[in-house]
Amino acid sequence: MELRNLGKTGIKVSIVGLGCNNFGWKADLEGSRSIIDAALANGINFLDTSDSYGPSEDFIGEVLGARRKDIVLATKFGSPLDEEGKKKGASRAYIAQAVESSLKRLKTDWIDLYQLHFPDPETPIEETLRALDDLVRQGKVRAIGCSNLTGAMLREAMTVAADNGLTPFATTQNEYNLLFRGMEAELGDLIVEHGLGVLPYFPLANGVLTGKYKPGQPAPAGARLADAPAFFDPYKDPAKWELAARLEAFAVERGHSLIELAFSWLAAQPGVASIIAGASRPEQAAQNAGAAGWKLSATELAEIDWMTAAA
Repeated sequence: MELRNLGKTGIKVSIVGLGCNNFGWKADLEGSRSIIDAALANGINFLDTSDSYGPSEDFIGEVLGARRKDIVLATKFGSPLDEEGKKKGASRAYIAQAVESSLKRLKTDWIDLYQLHFPDPETPIEETLRALDDLVRQGKVRAIGCSNLTGAMLREAMTVAADNGLTPFATTQNEYNLLFRGMEAELGDLIVEHGLGVLPYFPLANGVLTGKYKPGQPAPAGARLADAPAFFDPYKDPAKWELAARLEAFAVERGHSLIELAFSWLAAQPGVASIIAGASRPEQAAQNAGAAGWKLSATELAEIDWMTAAA
């Protein structure tokens, strides 16, 4: 498994990471244990979760044990955790509470990468960064990152950190795959300018880049998109399914699978440190771990760019 730097932190992470959002949803404790075991056995050393992913942090804390020291562990804060809307955001007071809760659930003394999950319009970014900087100085957090920020938000955050001598965001985690490349225009310049580590999520486009969804046919029974809520409508676009079919043909002609193309293409993009891939079964974790090994040529990358120019 290839290891890469997590931005400028010096922390080494596997090119494929394990997204732990399925823990407690599609996998119970023992199922989660088997997924983590498979991931580690296949070279993955980077686990990414959030305090909003149900019991995911609890499961990870229960499963890792002495292996914690060998793992780069990332979690997130900021998403609403209660219906009243009191447990959310990025204020200093809330961050202080959230990090202690995550540390307790994860059964660890430190978090390797602590990430702002979503922007908080009610809290000045300087307040958020000062609180996170304190956690780094205290040794509770090794590095900080963000997720789902716009280009303007991220530029402001990096400027505020530099102007005030605060720990800057080292990573940005965003939706990014062959079918949805909008992040490049939104954040591409910032990623290069600041040496940010990119952590793509939805690398398989919610399953569309596995090849299971065929143009002109309904979604297979039981598949995620078969009865998914409106949030997933962009992934139900027939044009996306048709593009996935063309990409699959491209991969098969070269002796590879569509999944291998999806991961290997991301691995070839500027700044990508680790590709966050969820799994609901150990076989999926093992498959994902080995999917980023295709070294695409410049000619192949150019042809893919032409095929996905409008994505």
